[in-house]
Amino acid sequence: MSFKPLLPDAGTAETPYMTLLIRGFGGPTVAFEFGGHTFLTDPTFDPPGSYPMGDRALTKTAPASGTAEEAGPVDVVLLSHDEHPDNFDHAGRKLSATVPLVLTTTAAASRLGPPARGLAAWESVTLPGGDTTVTVTGVPAQHGPADLEHITGPVTGFVLEGKGLPTVYVSGDNASLDVVREIAARFPAIDVAVLFGGAAQTPLVGPVNLTLSATEMAEATHILGASTVVPAHVDSWAHFTEGVAEVRAAFTAAGLADRLREPSPAAR
Repeated sequence: MSFKPLLPDAGTAETPYMTLLIRGFGGPTVAFEFGGHTFLTDPTFDPPGSYPMGDRALTKTAPASGTAEEAGPVDVVLLSHDEHPDNFDHAGRKLSATVPLVLTTTAAASRLGPPARGLAAWESVTLPGGDTTVTVTGVPAQHGPADLEHITGPVTGFVLEGKGLPTVYVSGDNASLDVVREIAARFPAIDVAVLFGGAAQTPLVGPVNLTLSATEMAEATHILGASTVVPAHVDSWAHFTEGVAEVRAAFTAAGLADRLREPSPAAR
């Protein structure tokens, strides 16, 4: 599997960055190498179509840019939540059952069983092996307005750290800038932010965003002080009300276009 270089070798003599490599599969699914481990976010590889969710359905409009097999070998899946097919589909579940570790919410881990491990907010795990010690911390995420959590369910984000590595934040399906501020207070040196956007909406809860809008993604970049932002969760599903064009426009308007790095699609 080949990856697109996202960050050049940089940093100081004391903390040189190792190049972060990343590629996208569409929707919320990106793969990247970090500290000798291959990470995959919210795996979604099913074909376009209608995917039931209780008494309703979500519609996938485009295929993934690569197969689940092409994503491997994956060492760690970072799963923001397991309840919605636009974040965790049939092929994603099959793949996740074969990897060494799936990090997710405590509720999802209890439903999925091994190799899933739940992380409470601010709980950290140190990964064995790799090129250097990598720590992954579960961080809060809010999937829409706070009063809808009983409908949308719990979600988690992640912060990855390692000596000589850029600090990486993966937002998961978060719609709250207050949550972003809370994370920035705990981790004041976020280098790379993988932000889930799309301003997702569904008829079940009405015209409210369940993920960040493009303008909010730009504001989150300011809050985090991130030098590099990777947009995810901005394509391939009908309930996303914004796409990558809106993200580009918002970052340009905010004077942040130079921080936006779109992952290269996985080659078929």
